[in-house]
Amino acid sequence: MGHWYPARQWPWRFWILSAVCAMLPDADVVAFSFGIPYGHMLGHRGLTHSLPFAVVVGVAVVVLAFWSVPRFSKAWWGLVLYFSLVTASHGVLDAFTDGGLGVAFFAPFDGTRHFFPWRPLRVSPIGAAGFFSERGLETLISEIKWIWIPSFLSIGAALTIRRLTRSKTP
Repeated sequence: MGHWYPARQWPWRFWILSAVCAMLPDADVVAFSFGIPYGHMLGHRGLTHSLPFAVVVGVAVVVLAFWSVPRFSKAWWGLVLYFSLVTASHGVLDAFTDGGLGVAFFAPFDGTRHFFPWRPLRVSPIGAAGFFSERGLETLISEIKWIWIPSFLSIGAALTIRRLTRSKTP
């Protein structure tokens, strides 16, 4: 997503925080350690996968890491939107998987779990052991096909458009 953000040299923290925000929703797996069930609002794919959570994270990241950007300016709101979308992308991708209970997009206001009608992604196993199994390999192949290849094509398109735009600028 960062390659589609308006052309600019971003500091390393922009890229690191982009990766952290994309993975952050799965921090909810620690709930299992506390006996919180999967389907609970604080369980897996619950509150931390919601759109309100993504907006709170987007605001927090910009306030804490981009303090030099004038608050409530166009650039500030652009960064909030960007980091909110990066965080929300995790839940969106999870709603395309073929397993689990769905994603609570509107938690804490509504705990209903949702999937998209088209679910081509193989659900990822929870726990390290599952990744080194036949199911883990199937998940990896599914993610390469439906996430990695389209992502690399998108990055290539963004970089090409940026180069073409720069070459036409006097």
